[in-house]
Amino acid sequence: MKVLIITYYWPPAGGSGVQRWLKFVKYLQEFGIEPIVYTVDNVNYPKEDASLIKEIPNNIKILKQPIWDPTSLVSKNKKGSQNKGVSNSTKNGILSFIRGNFFVPDPKIFWVKPSYRFLHKYLKSNKIDVIISTGPPHSMHLIAKKLHKKNNIKWIADFRDPWTDLYYNKEFKQLSTVIRRNRKLEESVLKEADCVLTVSNSLKEGFSKIASRVEVITNGFDDEVITKNIVRPDKKFTISYIGLLPKQSNPKLFFKVLEELSSHNEDFKNDLHINLVGDISDEVKAEIKGNNLQNNVSFIGYVSHREAIEYQKKAQVLLLLIPNVKKSEGILTGKLFEYLTAKRPILAIGPENGDLSTVLKETNAGVVCGFDNKEKLTSEILTLYNKYKEGNLYVKSTNIKKYHRKELTKKLASIIKSLHS
Repeated sequence: MKVLIITYYWPPAGGSGVQRWLKFVKYLQEFGIEPIVYTVDNVNYPKEDASLIKEIPNNIKILKQPIWDPTSLVSKNKKGSQNKGVSNSTKNGILSFIRGNFFVPDPKIFWVKPSYRFLHKYLKSNKIDVIISTGPPHSMHLIAKKLHKKNNIKWIADFRDPWTDLYYNKEFKQLSTVIRRNRKLEESVLKEADCVLTVSNSLKEGFSKIASRVEVITNGFDDEVITKNIVRPDKKFTISYIGLLPKQSNPKLFFKVLEELSSHNEDFKNDLHINLVGDISDEVKAEIKGNNLQNNVSFIGYVSHREAIEYQKKAQVLLLLIPNVKKSEGILTGKLFEYLTAKRPILAIGPENGDLSTVLKETNAGVVCGFDNKEKLTSEILTLYNKYKEGNLYVKSTNIKKYHRKELTKKLASIIKSLHS
C-alpha cells in the first residue's frame, strides 16, 4: 500500500522537526508500506543539516512544489535577522503580532491552495491509500483535509506539537477573533481526520475530547546514536544542553543554584562547565551573565546531528528543559530519546508529574526537578557532582528499545493498515 506524507520539514532542514518523519520514511518499506513525500522546493530553512540527505532512501518518490512565505521577505530586509536564530523569532513585537494575526494558522497558509491543486491532480493518476499530514506548521493539515474530503482517502493528522495551545502562541498577541478562528480550524482537523497521531499521553488526553481516534507514537532514537566506540566523558563537570533554547525554557533557577554553589565551593566553581549546543535565546545569555557564569559557559552554536550526538555522549550530565508554560505536562522533546542512549544522567527541569517524569522513571535515566523546586534541584546537582568527584557518575538506563525508530515505525504501520482494512 502507498501513503502520501505532507511535511514542511525535510532534509536539508536541520533541527528536531525533520527527524520524526525522515525516520518513519526510512523504515516504512520494511513493513510493506511505500511512502511518497510531498514537501517544499525552494525554502530557506532557519537551520540546515545536509548530512540528513544521506538518510533518505534512494527509491523514495519525493514530490516538491515551491512555496511563497511572507516571513522570508522580513528575513531578507531586516538586517542581521538571518543570524538571530529561531530562539529569538518572537522577539520583535510588531512582526510577531503580524505573524500571529494576519497569517492563520501560520505563514505557510499560502502553500495550501497550490499544494491542493497539485496533489489533487496527482491523485487522479496515482493511487494513494492513506494521506498523512504533520504539523507544525499546521497549514499542512489544511492541505490534507481538502484532499481527504475531495478524494475520499483515509487521513492521519500528526501533531508533533499542539496547535492553539502551542507554548509560544501568546507571544503573537493574537486577537480574540483570531484565537477563535484558530480553534475552529484545529477542531475541524481533529474531527475530520480518521486518526490523530501525537507524541505524548497528555496531548492525547486533550485531543480525545474532540477527535474520535487518537494514537500516541513518541519520538525516538535511531542507529546513529548507538556506537560501539568508547566515548569518554569530559574531564570537567560538564552539564550539556543540546537543541533550541527559547526564552520560555530559560532555566533561571538552574543558573541561580549554580551561582550559589560556585560562590560557596571553589572546587565546584573550577570543575563546572556548561555546554549550550544550539540556538540560544538572548534572555538565557542575559541570565548567565547576571549570575556571573560567563567563564563557565561555552556557546557552541548549531551543529550537525552527528556532532550533537557526540556532545551528548561526552557530557557528564545532560540538561533537559521543558518550557515553563501552561499544559507543559504533555511536552516530550525529541532530544529526550537520544539522551536516553547516551548513558549519561539526565537532569530535567519541568513538571514533576508530566509525561517526561514517567519516561525517566521507567527508564531509570534521570530525574525531573520542578520549575520552582530549588531545594530538590540543589540536592540533585550536588549528588551528581559528588559522584563525579568519586569517579562514579553514570546511569544504567533500561527499557529504551521500544523507543527505537524502527519499533515506532512498526506501530505506525499497524495504524496505517488498520485504516485500510
